[in-house]
Amino acid sequence: MTFTHHEETPYPEHPFAEIVRILGKGKKGSRPLTQEEAHRAMKMILADEVLPVQLGAFLMLMRVKEETPDELAGFVQAAWESFQIDNDGLVDLDWSSYAGKRRHLPWFLLSALLLAENGVTVFMHGASGHSAGRLYTENMLEYLGLSCANSVAEARQQLEQRRFSYLSLEHFCPKLHEIIELRPILGLRSPVHTLVRLLNPFNAPYSIQGIFHPSYRPVHQLAAALLQQPHMAVLKGEGGETERNPDMECLVQSVHHGELSDENWPALFPRRHVKPEGLDPEQLGQLWQGSFIDEFATASVIGTAAIALKLLGKADTQQQAHELAMEYWKARDRLKFNRP
Repeated sequence: MTFTHHEETPYPEHPFAEIVRILGKGKKGSRPLTQEEAHRAMKMILADEVLPVQLGAFLMLMRVKEETPDELAGFVQAAWESFQIDNDGLVDLDWSSYAGKRRHLPWFLLSALLLAENGVTVFMHGASGHSAGRLYTENMLEYLGLSCANSVAEARQQLEQRRFSYLSLEHFCPKLHEIIELRPILGLRSPVHTLVRLLNPFNAPYSIQGIFHPSYRPVHQLAAALLQQPHMAVLKGEGGETERNPDMECLVQSVHHGELSDENWPALFPRRHVKPEGLDPEQLGQLWQGSFIDEFATASVIGTAAIALKLLGKADTQQQAHELAMEYWKARDRLKFNRP
């Protein structure tokens, strides 16, 4: 019996095999993708030109080595080309929401709505259900009497009417949403969980992101610079969402027209609060209306809004940003966000 050497096989190599080989050629032979290679790889994935076994190999090889800023930039550029949403200056602040909350309610939702009430148009995007036991933004909006958008057109309409809209990833980049949904099957997060936070679909001049693992903070910062995002801030948020934990010091890493900066925001309390025994989403609306009082929740809302206001250039210092956020909170329209 004779065997044909693999290099002499009559079958042509699949174009994506080169990408897998670059990433998986052993400890000494493998290397990260260049920005151009990452762009090409993600373009093929989004066009369904990759076999399932290749996609699985790619996702897990990327997971083991972790994404570089160049790779993330290339992935995001390919995604932008796939959904091609018009940039007409409608959105001021892009806000990603993909982690879901487990220990506390998503108080950052009230921060975003507070900004919207004061003239900042906020577009929020995310995905739900990929990690068990978490509360996702998509399912929390109903407790504030709000509905999610079901298309880019409906998101535009909501942004024009109320300066806030949430749109699920599945409605503007379904392939990436499909890959995120693989988490329970693969057992691990994938690079898609990182790149979706950087998507900024409406190409807003300002964007804010939360991460869970601190090592990803500078990666987001550098990727935003490569993507020439005018103003971006990333922080280790509570539960991985874009939310300042008032019990802890918060390092915010930013990009402003290509210049990188790091800024520490101090803890707002000397001692940590005990986390609630259970999470009741009804308290989101109750906190806004004033019928539920909680110092941790209120500080989360104000503290997160303050970071966003500093990013937006509405304040020059942390103190000014915090005072402005407090003014907004005290003057809020408490009749809003009653659940029907």
